[in-house]
Amino acid sequence: MEITKLEPEKRQGVVVVITGNGKGKTTSAMGMALRSAGHGMKVCIIQFMKGDIYSGEWDGVKLLDGLVELTSTGKGFCGIQGNPYPFEEHRQNAQDAIELVHEKMDSGQFQTLILDEINNALDLKLVDLDQVLGILKNRPPELHLIMTGRGAHPEIVEIADTVSEVREIKHAYRRDIEPQPGIDY
Repeated sequence: MEITKLEPEKRQGVVVVITGNGKGKTTSAMGMALRSAGHGMKVCIIQFMKGDIYSGEWDGVKLLDGLVELTSTGKGFCGIQGNPYPFEEHRQNAQDAIELVHEKMDSGQFQTLILDEINNALDLKLVDLDQVLGILKNRPPELHLIMTGRGAHPEIVEIADTVSEVREIKHAYRRDIEPQPGIDY
């Protein structure tokens, strides 16, 4: 069987927002990173809030032959699950992540840029709306930009080309099943 490899007439970057209260927003973005790598595209993932608990994608991306770079800039989820770090420290980390986003966009090295949990960072005021709008405005036209996290801002949703909402129907956690490696982290 012959497999057809499609090629668009014109390459154009797409802004994708994955939001909602269900599980799978980061997982969906990681799937797009895997697809991009399969096409030989370079991917940069910047995690805005994760960083205090190990997650399998940190080592998983190392298996993608250098096509995917992941930087976790956060210190966990601000204000929940007993996170001990003060708001100011979370905000500074998120501000450092914003600088890193611009650095990676300006480098021209990447075809896909994933901003994991940036919607949460915006909602918690760790980053400002004008900063996120600045990223969208300054994005190179061929760069795919994927933004994840609950509570996507309406202005971001309006600008995005593709928006998906992940809705929880049922979650193992509610049945007292602890988070499981490879599924939840």
